[in-house]
Amino acid sequence: MSKFVSQVRQGTHGAESRPAHETLLELRSPLTARPVPPRVPEGPEVVQAFISRHRPFFILLAVLMAQLVLLSVQVTRDRNVPLAKVWAVSALEPVERILRGVSDGVAGAWVAVRDLGHTQQMERELNARLAADEAQIRELSAQSSENARLRLLLDFKTHAGYSTLAAEVIGSSPGENSDTILIDKGADAGLLTDFPVVTPDGVAGKIVAVYPHSAQVLLITDPAAGAGVLLEQSRVQGVLKGAGRGLCRLDYVMNDNAVSSGDKVVTSGMDRVFPKGLPVGTVVEAKDGNIYKNVIVKPLVPLNKLESVLVVASKPSGPDEAQARH
Repeated sequence: MSKFVSQVRQGTHGAESRPAHETLLELRSPLTARPVPPRVPEGPEVVQAFISRHRPFFILLAVLMAQLVLLSVQVTRDRNVPLAKVWAVSALEPVERILRGVSDGVAGAWVAVRDLGHTQQMERELNARLAADEAQIRELSAQSSENARLRLLLDFKTHAGYSTLAAEVIGSSPGENSDTILIDKGADAGLLTDFPVVTPDGVAGKIVAVYPHSAQVLLITDPAAGAGVLLEQSRVQGVLKGAGRGLCRLDYVMNDNAVSSGDKVVTSGMDRVFPKGLPVGTVVEAKDGNIYKNVIVKPLVPLNKLESVLVVASKPSGPDEAQARH
């Protein structure tokens, strides 16, 4: 016990120059004989202790800052602008510049979107106007083609030398093995069967059925069609028959007769249906057969595009016949 009291006295005597709490923390427990570790102060306590220890310095710093602010308000620069205002403007100018850039960007984007919408609207209007103009051009072109076609029919009718009647095509045969069309003139217009049907380009066919207000025309390319023809240059005669698929064949031409591709074929008048001298087609192929040549003829008339035709209602006679032949 006396030894413990002496240790306490020595510790008290040596702690005169140290804080009391450090001295007490260094006392050893009589039971464990281990030193008690000192308590570490926390962060807020350290900051509070630092401020308390340097309080005069902080007070002086606050007074100096207040004086500086007051001086900046009173002191002016060029054009009597307060220094505080100059500082405030200098500090806020970058922020204002950024905000102005953002505002200008948003405004520019809005203007671009608005202009894009306006441009798209103008494009739609121009496309609609262009479509209308194209439709009008097609209509005018169709009218011009029709006028030209009708003018050719009129000229042909004037110089044909025989009576003709103009008719419009109102239908065609749907079958592949039958080449027929329907015209808008019939018995009410005085039409009869076997009346020839022609165009300014040449022979198209003949009437095979007459109805009260229409008539059926058998085209020369139909397998059931036939016509007496001859080669324009050599005057070799034969019979033209339909071969289908837009072509005809020339039968009964002997192998020893000269036939070449490109020869013109005209009506001979021997069938008593078609007037003599009407253009029919052009030879596209000629080969020798057993006795007769195999001759393929392409019609001059575009039979798949017929719109208007002339029906021959009477045969030429006298001086007009010679004119019709040529």
